Amino acid sequence: MPHPAVAEATPEQILQRLDWQVVRRLDGLLQGDYRTLFYGAGVDFADLREYQPEDDARYIDWNVTARMHTPYVRQYFEDHDLTAWMLIDRSPSMAFGPEEHTKGQVAIDLVATLARLLTRRGNRVGAILYNNTVEETVPPRGGRRHVLRLVREMLKPAPHGANTATNLAGLIRSGLNTIKRRSLVFLVSDFLSEPGWERALPLLCTRHDVVAIRLWDPSEVEFPDVGLVVLEDSETGEQMLVNTSDPVLRARLAESARARETRVMTSFRRAGVDAFDVSTDEDLVSALVRIAAQRKRRRR
Repeated sequence: MPHPAVAEATPEQILQRLDWQVVRRLDGLLQGDYRTLFYGAGVDFADLREYQPEDDARYIDWNVTARMHTPYVRQYFEDHDLTAWMLIDRSPSMAFGPEEHTKGQVAIDLVATLARLLTRRGNRVGAILYNNTVEETVPPRGGRRHVLRLVREMLKPAPHGANTATNLAGLIRSGLNTIKRRSLVFLVSDFLSEPGWERALPLLCTRHDVVAIRLWDPSEVEFPDVGLVVLEDSETGEQMLVNTSDPVLRARLAESARARETRVMTSFRRAGVDAFDVSTDEDLVSALVRIAAQRKRRRR
């Protein structure tokens, strides 16, 4: 049964739908092994032990290794009381996509599901909502009522900006300034931004376990052939009349989209961030199972 438009549903209705249609299915598919989805580097240092072939080389303690003449890795206490933060891009470009399933609406479902899974296990979740300025900072808390609050904040209409392009560097710097204790950080955005965020991202990764989730819509990559249309930049308000049937124009748009994607993915690799793409037409359960499987492989 199709769910009501996110903008029209209450936080309670959204969470109830996600519990039945997403969380229950994930419980069956992941069989409770949510460490594959939420595994981090731990919060507090616990001990040292000799390196094993399956260990992550990032945790090698090079000082001890040099003294002992054999590789040693740092161990951390398990994340039983994990603190997670959601850094959420709410810029106008996030409103793009099918009317009932925009990038912004997918972000609401994604963040609510992650928060629900985390808080059910006694963890705390906080959030920073951003649209070129910080709209709201939600301190980390646990419990279902707190997840409802997160959804309620995300349902509020984003304030209109000053017709300027998004600058995600401000969101990342806000995370750096706000999050003091080592945490699991989800950076949720379409990464359509002015340059500069790629320089701030490595700093966030040195302090926290960062997972970047890039939301995108297929029509951003392959522009539909609909004849003459007026296109408007959702962030600057600039308009342009284009002929979408022109094969040269379509090829240029596709090449521009590929170049943008290459730049973004290169920035993720350089920062050492765990990055994933989620499309507006992708089933959320399938996306989260895919992310969990990829994080498990990368751990190995």
